[in-house]
Amino acid sequence: MPPEALDLTAALRPRLPSPLQPVEDERFSRHGIRLLLKRDDLIHPDLPGNKWRKLAPNLRAAGGRPLLTFGGAYSNHLRATAAAGRLLGFPTVGVVRGDELASRPLNPSLAQCAADGMRLVFVDRTTYRSKNDPHVLARILGAAAEGQAGGPEHSPRLADHYLVPEGGSNALAARGCTALGHELRQLADVVAVACGTGGTLAGLAAGLAPQQRAIGFPVLRGGFLAGETARIQQEAFGGRTGDWTLDERFHCGGYARSTPGLDAFAEEFEARHGLPVERLYVAKMLYGLATLAAEGAFPPGTTIAAVVTGRPDAPEPSKAP
Repeated sequence: MPPEALDLTAALRPRLPSPLQPVEDERFSRHGIRLLLKRDDLIHPDLPGNKWRKLAPNLRAAGGRPLLTFGGAYSNHLRATAAAGRLLGFPTVGVVRGDELASRPLNPSLAQCAADGMRLVFVDRTTYRSKNDPHVLARILGAAAEGQAGGPEHSPRLADHYLVPEGGSNALAARGCTALGHELRQLADVVAVACGTGGTLAGLAAGLAPQQRAIGFPVLRGGFLAGETARIQQEAFGGRTGDWTLDERFHCGGYARSTPGLDAFAEEFEARHGLPVERLYVAKMLYGLATLAAEGAFPPGTTIAAVVTGRPDAPEPSKAP
């Protein structure tokens, strides 16, 4: 199927532009700050938020070929890719970082991937770090084919698959996320987003108007995201573009980690506004914004748009030590 033949809008009916919802919260209003929630979580029930924006251009480029992609045991990206395969009728292979025996029975996230038809291949961390090596990928596809009907002549070939990187972040994904910036032009002074692999921030910042700025809140520790976001922008746009920064203080110990302070904040925000808060990404971003507001980081009169990138259907985070 040629890429232009895949009409994702007609097939999946995304809700675009996503709604922009004002929120009255004294943690912001007492500093003269207006808070808006950019409800990307409402774009599509199975491909919400940045998963739609990053996957859609890659799905078009794949043109119906099987998708091969990567993620951890609780990866939202794997779940969205599997759902896309089910909805659009193409095979998906998910390479999962971790031991298969330790992952059985499957957690709810991986169980949903399997239910949507994704073939899961578990690899150790050493192999996973080499996932961009074509020889390693060929072995992974061979493992994925074990138990399928047909002989060696029917073994899947790497060249027949479309590769999407971990988190879905590549140049196409960043270009897809520029639409998020375009939708927010002239509507906010600052736009905030939680970051895992940097693709959403890279595209968002590129799509904003020159007088706007973006803040990314990494949910993983390690300090690698500035370089990765810049790399993606170089690949997608030819260089760093847009006004963007990162605040590394709110990962709470790393991916899927939490603290009592973050838990209390998220529960109170939910109770106050009647909005369930996704814990792995969105809670950390909102917590970071409230902290910055209290620190006086935004002058009175600032309008902040906080991007809600997902729904709270992920497993509960563990506590940071």
